[in-house]
Amino acid sequence: MLSSALFCIGILGVLTRRNAIIVFMAIELMLNAVNLLLAAFSSYYSDPAGQIFVFFIMAVAAAEVAVGLAIIVMIYRNIQSIDIGVLNKLKN
Repeated sequence: MLSSALFCIGILGVLTRRNAIIVFMAIELMLNAVNLLLAAFSSYYSDPAGQIFVFFIMAVAAAEVAVGLAIIVMIYRNIQSIDIGVLNKLKN
């Protein structure tokens, strides 16, 4: 129940927010909800494979945070905004 609630909050954050950092945090919240669910099922079935998988997901998430924040900083330096609406104008 907790994992599904966190995942739904993350989806709501991605769909409704305009700030790139808030969207990024919502994606991380969804990833942590999946990790929580994997750890719970791993504990319930007494299989350590799920917990090992969670460890690797957290390592990839740390790399994702570093790259994602670097991209957001570079976008802010170039256009002085991290609003997603402004970023859509860059496509044209």
